[in-house]
Amino acid sequence: MSSLLVFPGQGAQRPGMLQALPADVLDEASQALGEDVRTLDSAQALANTRAVQLCLLIAGVAHARLLQHTPDYVAGLSIGAYPAAVIAGALDFADAVKLVSLRGELMQNAYPHGYGMTAIIGPSLSTVETLLAEVNSPDTPVYLANINADNQTVIAGSDAAMKRVAQRIKGNGVAKRLNVSVPSHCALLEQPAQVLVQAFVALKPPRITYLSSTRARPVYNPEQLRDDLAFNMCRVVDWCGTVQSAYERGVRLQIELPPGAVLTGLSRRVFEQGTVIACEGARLDTLQALLQEEERRHR
Repeated sequence: MSSLLVFPGQGAQRPGMLQALPADVLDEASQALGEDVRTLDSAQALANTRAVQLCLLIAGVAHARLLQHTPDYVAGLSIGAYPAAVIAGALDFADAVKLVSLRGELMQNAYPHGYGMTAIIGPSLSTVETLLAEVNSPDTPVYLANINADNQTVIAGSDAAMKRVAQRIKGNGVAKRLNVSVPSHCALLEQPAQVLVQAFVALKPPRITYLSSTRARPVYNPEQLRDDLAFNMCRVVDWCGTVQSAYERGVRLQIELPPGAVLTGLSRRVFEQGTVIACEGARLDTLQALLQEEERRHR
């Protein structure tokens, strides 16, 4: 059996999420960024995509370090891929802070208003794809963004286009606007991704197996990992497939890093056996013991 750490994406953020983190991590991030990161998690600051993404990176790395035990796999949804790469040993934390700062700026500047993401709960993937084909146009762009579960997808695009999709599924499902102000994981962000990849540093081979949430399989090669991180903003996330891949590879312990427990709920639909748990609401020593037991089994 194996263990997996998963890191959430945008929408999981909340005010004050950095305040109780270890000072050394906050100082390390502040030094890399050239500003005090403790100011990034106010309600006002979190209206900005850059601040949201930096907070999720910092919180993910800080909490993963507190666990003190090495998992077998890491995976992250969207921005969560960056703390996953840091914990895998492929990307230095300071470099990740700089890249995520740029990533957030590029995404925010590309679509400062009038765009976002909506979760569609109930209809099948094929039904959602049919609706998107009917609504998508140059004036009302909308695309598939995430495949989260067999009955849950996420779409991204203009407010007007997402509203049309929501109206068409009324009575056959639920459309829930997400706390995300940019149209992630679709062709609308191809240009910002092309800019971001030019800023990337050389990565190292991961010491812990890194599962790509867009490919739903491991990535070992540093060049492929660089491509995965830089372009995940404009590629569909197959989170359902990623979790299924982990389970098929023998993962029976999944721990979700803060904030929130959305990924824990999604994974329970896949894990027929084993333990799926979120850090929030669980004791640190319990989580450490679970990871330690998995380590012992591998010896």
